[in-house]
Amino acid sequence: MITTTDLARAVFVVLGLALAGVLHVGWLRSSRSGRFKQPLDGGRTWRGKRLLGPNKTWRGLLAMPPAAALGFASLAALIAAFVPAMHRQLWNLSVPGYAVLGLAAGAAFMLAELPNSMFKRQLDVPAGGQPAQPMLRGLCALIDRLDSTVGVLLLLSLLPGVGTTPGLWLCALVLGPLLHAGFSVWLHRVGVKTRAL
Repeated sequence: MITTTDLARAVFVVLGLALAGVLHVGWLRSSRSGRFKQPLDGGRTWRGKRLLGPNKTWRGLLAMPPAAALGFASLAALIAAFVPAMHRQLWNLSVPGYAVLGLAAGAAFMLAELPNSMFKRQLDVPAGGQPAQPMLRGLCALIDRLDSTVGVLLLLSLLPGVGTTPGLWLCALVLGPLLHAGFSVWLHRVGVKTRAL
Protein backbone atom coordinates (compact mmCIF):
# COMPACT_ATOMS: atom_id res chain seq x y z
CA MET A 1 0.00 0.00 0.00
CA ILE A 2 1.26 3.46 -0.92
CA THR A 3 0.97 6.10 1.78
CA THR A 4 1.11 9.89 1.50
CA THR A 5 4.53 9.66 3.19
CA ASP A 6 5.76 7.30 0.47
CA LEU A 7 4.54 9.65 -2.24
CA ALA A 8 5.93 12.77 -0.56
CA ARG A 9 9.36 11.19 -0.11
CA ALA A 10 9.45 9.84 -3.66
CA VAL A 11 8.47 13.23 -5.07
CA PHE A 12 11.13 14.89 -2.90
CA VAL A 13 13.89 12.55 -4.11
CA VAL A 14 12.86 12.83 -7.76
CA LEU A 15 12.55 16.64 -7.64
CA GLY A 16 15.83 16.96 -5.71
CA LEU A 17 17.59 14.92 -8.40
CA ALA A 18 15.84 16.95 -11.11
CA LEU A 19 17.27 20.14 -9.65
CA ALA A 20 20.67 18.45 -9.52
CA GLY A 21 20.22 17.40 -13.15
CA VAL A 22 19.67 20.99 -14.23
CA LEU A 23 22.86 22.07 -12.43
CA HIS A 24 24.68 19.04 -13.86
CA VAL A 25 23.73 19.99 -17.42
CA GLY A 26 24.87 23.56 -16.83
CA TRP A 27 28.24 22.22 -15.65
CA LEU A 28 28.57 19.85 -18.62
CA ARG A 29 27.96 22.72 -21.01
CA SER A 30 30.45 25.04 -19.31
CA SER A 31 33.99 25.44 -20.58
CA ARG A 32 35.34 24.79 -17.08
CA SER A 33 34.12 21.20 -17.13
CA GLY A 34 36.30 20.39 -20.14
CA ARG A 35 39.41 19.78 -18.06
CA PHE A 36 37.64 16.87 -16.29
CA LYS A 37 36.55 15.17 -19.50
CA GLN A 38 38.89 12.21 -18.97
CA PRO A 39 37.06 8.86 -19.00
CA LEU A 40 36.55 7.15 -15.66
CA ASP A 41 38.03 3.91 -17.01
CA GLY A 42 41.22 5.69 -18.13
CA GLY A 43 41.01 3.78 -21.42
CA ARG A 44 41.34 0.42 -19.64
CA THR A 45 39.91 -2.67 -21.23
CA TRP A 46 38.61 -6.05 -20.13
CA ARG A 47 38.54 -8.95 -22.57
CA GLY A 48 39.81 -6.51 -25.20
CA LYS A 49 36.87 -4.12 -24.77
CA ARG A 50 36.62 -0.79 -22.96
CA LEU A 51 35.40 -1.01 -19.38
CA LEU A 52 33.00 1.96 -19.55
CA GLY A 53 33.79 3.91 -22.69
CA PRO A 54 34.44 7.60 -23.39
CA ASN A 55 31.07 8.97 -22.22
CA LYS A 56 31.51 8.13 -18.53
CA THR A 57 33.86 10.91 -17.47
CA TRP A 58 35.13 12.54 -14.30
CA ARG A 59 33.25 15.74 -15.09
CA GLY A 60 29.90 14.01 -14.60
CA LEU A 61 30.89 12.11 -11.49
CA LEU A 62 32.43 15.19 -9.88
CA ALA A 63 29.39 17.39 -10.56
CA MET A 64 26.35 15.32 -9.67
CA PRO A 65 26.98 14.74 -5.92
CA PRO A 66 27.46 18.44 -5.02
CA ALA A 67 24.62 19.39 -7.38
CA ALA A 68 22.35 16.89 -5.60
CA ALA A 69 23.49 18.21 -2.21
CA LEU A 70 22.42 21.70 -3.27
CA GLY A 71 19.21 20.38 -4.85
CA PHE A 72 18.14 18.39 -1.77
CA ALA A 73 19.02 21.16 0.70
CA SER A 74 17.29 23.88 -1.35
CA LEU A 75 14.19 21.78 -1.89
CA ALA A 76 13.99 20.83 1.80
CA ALA A 77 14.23 24.50 2.81
CA LEU A 78 11.58 25.53 0.27
CA ILE A 79 9.19 22.77 1.32
CA ALA A 80 9.67 23.61 5.01
CA ALA A 81 8.87 27.26 4.29
CA PHE A 82 6.00 26.89 1.83
CA VAL A 83 4.55 23.36 2.17
CA PRO A 84 4.91 22.44 5.85
CA ALA A 85 2.38 19.59 5.58
CA MET A 86 4.62 17.89 3.01
CA HIS A 87 7.72 18.67 5.05
CA ARG A 88 6.26 16.70 7.99
CA GLN A 89 6.02 13.66 5.68
CA LEU A 90 9.74 13.76 4.86
CA TRP A 91 12.62 12.38 6.90
CA ASN A 92 13.47 14.12 10.16
CA LEU A 93 16.62 15.83 8.89
CA SER A 94 17.96 19.35 9.10
CA VAL A 95 18.71 21.30 5.92
CA PRO A 96 22.44 20.41 6.27
CA GLY A 97 21.33 16.79 6.81
CA TYR A 98 19.46 16.94 3.50
CA ALA A 99 22.59 18.33 1.86
CA VAL A 100 24.56 15.29 3.07
CA LEU A 101 21.76 12.99 1.92
CA GLY A 102 21.80 14.68 -1.50
CA LEU A 103 25.56 14.34 -1.77
CA ALA A 104 25.30 10.60 -1.14
CA ALA A 105 22.27 10.24 -3.44
CA GLY A 106 24.07 12.07 -6.26
CA ALA A 107 27.04 9.72 -5.96
CA ALA A 108 24.74 6.68 -5.88
CA PHE A 109 22.87 8.00 -8.93
CA MET A 110 26.05 8.23 -10.99
CA LEU A 111 27.74 5.04 -9.75
CA ALA A 112 24.61 2.96 -10.39
CA GLU A 113 24.90 3.72 -14.12
CA LEU A 114 28.36 2.18 -14.44
CA PRO A 115 27.47 -1.57 -14.47
CA ASN A 116 25.09 -1.05 -17.40
CA SER A 117 27.79 0.84 -19.31
CA MET A 118 30.24 -1.97 -18.71
CA PHE A 119 27.63 -4.55 -19.77
CA LYS A 120 27.01 -2.69 -23.06
CA ARG A 121 30.73 -2.31 -23.80
CA GLN A 122 31.14 -6.07 -23.37
CA LEU A 123 28.33 -6.55 -25.91
CA ASP A 124 30.20 -4.28 -28.37
CA VAL A 125 27.54 -1.57 -28.11
CA PRO A 126 29.28 1.74 -28.87
CA ALA A 127 29.12 4.47 -26.23
CA GLY A 128 25.88 6.39 -26.67
CA GLY A 129 24.50 3.65 -28.94
CA GLN A 130 22.00 0.85 -28.65
CA PRO A 131 22.23 -2.90 -29.21
CA ALA A 132 21.17 -4.03 -32.67
CA GLN A 133 18.99 -6.91 -31.41
CA PRO A 134 15.48 -5.65 -30.50
CA MET A 135 15.16 -7.74 -27.32
CA LEU A 136 18.56 -6.66 -26.03
CA ARG A 137 17.83 -3.06 -27.00
CA GLY A 138 14.65 -3.19 -24.91
CA LEU A 139 16.49 -4.71 -21.95
CA CYS A 140 19.24 -2.07 -22.07
CA ALA A 141 16.65 0.72 -22.39
CA LEU A 142 14.83 -0.60 -19.32
CA ILE A 143 18.05 -0.81 -17.32
CA ASP A 144 19.03 2.70 -18.50
CA ARG A 145 15.79 4.06 -17.03
CA LEU A 146 15.93 2.13 -13.74
CA ASP A 147 19.59 1.81 -12.73
CA SER A 148 20.07 5.28 -11.23
CA THR A 149 16.76 5.20 -9.36
CA VAL A 150 17.51 1.74 -7.95
CA GLY A 151 20.97 2.92 -6.89
CA VAL A 152 19.51 5.87 -4.97
CA LEU A 153 16.80 3.72 -3.38
CA LEU A 154 19.35 1.13 -2.25
CA LEU A 155 21.39 3.91 -0.66
CA LEU A 156 18.33 5.32 1.13
CA SER A 157 17.46 1.82 2.36
CA LEU A 158 20.87 1.42 3.96
CA LEU A 159 21.12 4.82 5.66
CA PRO A 160 20.20 4.89 9.35
CA GLY A 161 17.43 7.37 10.09
CA VAL A 162 16.32 7.43 6.44
CA GLY A 163 15.17 4.08 5.09
CA THR A 164 12.56 3.19 2.51
CA THR A 165 9.31 1.26 2.22
CA PRO A 166 7.85 -0.82 -0.62
CA GLY A 167 5.46 2.07 -1.36
CA LEU A 168 8.35 4.51 -1.69
CA TRP A 169 10.14 2.11 -4.02
CA LEU A 170 7.03 1.78 -6.18
CA CYS A 171 6.45 5.54 -6.40
CA ALA A 172 10.11 6.28 -7.14
CA LEU A 173 10.37 3.49 -9.72
CA VAL A 174 7.49 5.09 -11.63
CA LEU A 175 8.47 8.76 -11.21
CA GLY A 176 12.25 8.32 -11.50
CA PRO A 177 12.36 6.68 -14.94
CA LEU A 178 9.83 9.20 -16.29
CA LEU A 179 12.07 12.02 -15.14
CA HIS A 180 15.16 10.21 -16.46
CA ALA A 181 13.56 9.85 -19.89
CA GLY A 182 12.60 13.53 -19.89
CA PHE A 183 16.15 14.52 -19.04
CA SER A 184 17.53 12.28 -21.78
CA VAL A 185 15.36 14.07 -24.34
CA TRP A 186 16.42 17.46 -22.96
CA LEU A 187 20.12 16.50 -22.95
CA HIS A 188 19.76 15.45 -26.57
CA ARG A 189 18.14 18.78 -27.47
CA VAL A 190 20.87 20.82 -25.80
CA GLY A 191 23.58 18.75 -27.49
CA VAL A 192 24.96 16.87 -24.48
CA LYS A 193 23.73 13.42 -25.65
CA THR A 194 23.84 11.94 -29.13
CA ARG A 195 20.42 10.25 -28.83
CA ALA A 196 17.23 11.21 -27.05
CA LEU A 197 16.19 7.84 -25.61
